[in-house]
Amino acid sequence: MEITNEKIMFIVFWIVLMLIYLLGDVIRIFAGDFVAGEIEGKPVSQSMWFMIAVIMLIPILMVVLNMLVPVPVMKWINISVAIGFFLFNMVGIVGYKPYDHFLLVISFIINFLTVYYAWLL
Repeated sequence: MEITNEKIMFIVFWIVLMLIYLLGDVIRIFAGDFVAGEIEGKPVSQSMWFMIAVIMLIPILMVVLNMLVPVPVMKWINISVAIGFFLFNMVGIVGYKPYDHFLLVISFIINFLTVYYAWLL
């Protein structure tokens, strides 16, 4: 298994994206903009927590996949998942605080870079 510059670039993109999402969560906690066990004032079910865990695990899995899978295959996986995250975040962007908007714009840039560089391969 050879770790190429392309693989390293995509691994870094996914790590950065994951850290941006986590930073948003940490800021939300310290800003007091959350109630434990609720999202948008509604209690969260165990199945919803499971889905949140799956979504947050995707960037971590992308790091591993980018190490293990050949670049030509990962090109399309990187494009698909980055576009998926972009669309997912666009749907939920309404009602966020300014710090969330800022971090989401940065995450959109990372998604764009992921798609752009994957497309160039």
